[in-house]
Amino acid sequence: MITLDMGHLWLVLLLVRTQNVLVLHRILRFMLFVFLLMHSLLQVSYTSWFLDAFNYAIATNMDVLNLSIGGPDYLDLPFVEKVWEITANNIIMVSAIGNDGPLYGTLNNPADQSDVIGVGGIDYSDHIASFSSRGMSTWEIPHGYGRVKPDVVAYGREIMGSKISTGCKSLSGTSVASPVVAGVVCLLVSIIPENKRKEILNPASMKQALVEGAAKLAGPNMYEQGAGRVDLLESFEILKSYRPRASIFPNILDYTDCPYSWPFCHQPLYAGAMPVIFNATILNGMGVIGYVQSPPTWHPSDEEGNLLSIHFTYSEVIWPWTGYLALHMQIKEEGAHFSGVIEGNVTIRIYSPPAQGEKAARSSTCVLQLKLNVVPTPPRSKRVLWDQFHSIKYPPGYIPRDSLDVRNDILDWHGDHLHTNFHIMFNMLRDTGYYVETLGSPLTCFDASQYGTLLLVDLEDEYFQEEIEKLRSDVINTGLGLAVFAEWYNVDTMVKMRFFDDNTRSWWTPVTGGANIPALNDLLEPFGIAFGDKILNGDFSIDGEQSRYASGTDLMRFPRGGFVHSFPFLDSSESGATQNVLLNSGVNKADSPILGLLEVGKGRIAVYGDSNCLDSSHMVTNCYWLLRKILDFTGSNIKDTVLFSESVKQDMPVYEDDSHLPTRRTDVNFSVYSAVMGKDLVCRSDSRFEVWGTKGYNLHVRGRNKRLPGYHVIDLGRGLNSTFDTTGSRRPKFTEKNKGDSLGNRYLGLLYRDELDVPELVASHWLVPAVVAVTGFLLFLSIWRIRQKRRRRRRSGSGRLANP
Repeated sequence: MITLDMGHLWLVLLLVRTQNVLVLHRILRFMLFVFLLMHSLLQVSYTSWFLDAFNYAIATNMDVLNLSIGGPDYLDLPFVEKVWEITANNIIMVSAIGNDGPLYGTLNNPADQSDVIGVGGIDYSDHIASFSSRGMSTWEIPHGYGRVKPDVVAYGREIMGSKISTGCKSLSGTSVASPVVAGVVCLLVSIIPENKRKEILNPASMKQALVEGAAKLAGPNMYEQGAGRVDLLESFEILKSYRPRASIFPNILDYTDCPYSWPFCHQPLYAGAMPVIFNATILNGMGVIGYVQSPPTWHPSDEEGNLLSIHFTYSEVIWPWTGYLALHMQIKEEGAHFSGVIEGNVTIRIYSPPAQGEKAARSSTCVLQLKLNVVPTPPRSKRVLWDQFHSIKYPPGYIPRDSLDVRNDILDWHGDHLHTNFHIMFNMLRDTGYYVETLGSPLTCFDASQYGTLLLVDLEDEYFQEEIEKLRSDVINTGLGLAVFAEWYNVDTMVKMRFFDDNTRSWWTPVTGGANIPALNDLLEPFGIAFGDKILNGDFSIDGEQSRYASGTDLMRFPRGGFVHSFPFLDSSESGATQNVLLNSGVNKADSPILGLLEVGKGRIAVYGDSNCLDSSHMVTNCYWLLRKILDFTGSNIKDTVLFSESVKQDMPVYEDDSHLPTRRTDVNFSVYSAVMGKDLVCRSDSRFEVWGTKGYNLHVRGRNKRLPGYHVIDLGRGLNSTFDTTGSRRPKFTEKNKGDSLGNRYLGLLYRDELDVPELVASHWLVPAVVAVTGFLLFLSIWRIRQKRRRRRRSGSGRLANP
């Protein structure tokens, strides 16, 4: 059997035939030796290197390929499509899920692809390794819900391997756990007779054997451990009697199985809620391509099951080997007072063309078991709606981090979802008695009378004019509460983050700041509220609660009669640099307004200039206490005596004229990244079915759109000069050489994480000069050849005259 192991930045071809465990042991030791060697030798890799190696793997009929690298760029299309080609050629790919744990939303590509076996790490006590990346996949955000990843976990902490010289060395990382699973795959392949391997062995059947045979660990949830710890013997029993079939992973969604089924088990279903989306993966062991024979069907086990309404979205064509099945689950209105458990099965039938020598198509029925908790519809005051639609993520855009104090991770790439980097906040709200729903469509696609508070946190996108008008009406006339947590936005600071990439000969620039303050100001303008462009840092205290303001902004407008809290902070923005010199010279810090609370019409509004205290990624201190007090106010009009002290009530409005408000950048084509600019106003399948087309609102909507947004990305190179840690992470670290580089190069060094994605618009910066240069060279060559011909003619003419 031929295997290929590709470790950190070094492509190593390992051709072996595994016959027994001793041979496998030697293989694994050599793979770990190579892994350590790779850390020492090279500092840069390019997509083209991987493509060449993948082509070699296909040409030499590899069976198993281990890839101990990864990065956040799942829109590196040449790389991703080549991985699809690899698996379509019946090569089983195993890949490390990443070492960005314990943060959520940090899955690395290609391990996050459904056709790849993504491997997480555990220690010898069967605990998830702190460094192991957590799910869910973020490809589907904002209009869907991520898939379960990793697929399995394996031992990846303090694994003994060979030193470069002699002896052994302890290694840790998912880059170590991944080749352990690759070794298990090799053993499993070896037990299948060679004359039957082509019939039953493929990436889907191997993943079926691994996930169905895995041992589920007590404690971690499905987005931490996947199916569980890989179990060689159980997977062997499955493969020993395997017949080509299709299946679903995970094949059970059980709300009573906590914490494994988190976050679903943490919040029950109820009538009138936004659809709860569960995204399962279809594994088709019958063929590289498959089709859905008939739409999925819900089969309730009793009469109560008819209260559940499920809308399905799924892959009509399953390729290569895998597809998706998404359930959009709602409780019907007649179940508004029902409390209990609903059980049943979802079935979907898959077929594939007949294999070689067969006449009939292969067919298989997949079953997904559901066991769901249902409660009566909660009161309006306890229902919170989270705006996911206006969050732009990396990729495709260069979205800078929210806290500028964090230097080792400059990208905001964790999804900004309730169940990724805001998962701790989600758990806190649930434990406090709130019910939190997610909206992945415009603000015109929900019924404001059903919710106590609309929660806007760290948003980067623009707003339709219809959204601005509807929100104003929702707050003033419908009594909707509005809570806004903003972030920094400073054009001078963003310009300083701009850098030139020598690999692609193009400029990279942030598409916005930590939040899109000009857009938020447009949304809040009807209420007389606006944020500024300062980047404030400092510690403060309210009612004995110590908090850190980390790269937040200030309030520049707030109406009279509201309550505004101000504190002395340093302004670390580029425009505030001069001011800071004076402050550090002994001048007292100026108070900056950061928190405002206001009653307007029937509704209530709370605005705060920093979201770092809610984000579990790089959080300094949390402000959950403040969020609870805000939601008490916006949802139930419960006023905390400290927040609403007469000493902070505004007798005069806070007001700055338009010339002092932050402005949009004119050097960025924001429509490339936006779901609003140049786009149609559409309610998608993640909003209430009853209000598709904005039922209840006199707004013009151009219909429904089921298609997920896609972005074309050109990736021409990976990485730059950097060093790497021994855990297997692709996160670059600064060397002494880097420290002397310009600020732009320092940002570049942190950005890449060993990959490079370049939007088409950016790529055009180097493409046009390249075409001009080539054209000029060809023109010069043509002129030179013409002059050479003329010279030869002159010489030949002179010769004839000299010799008549």
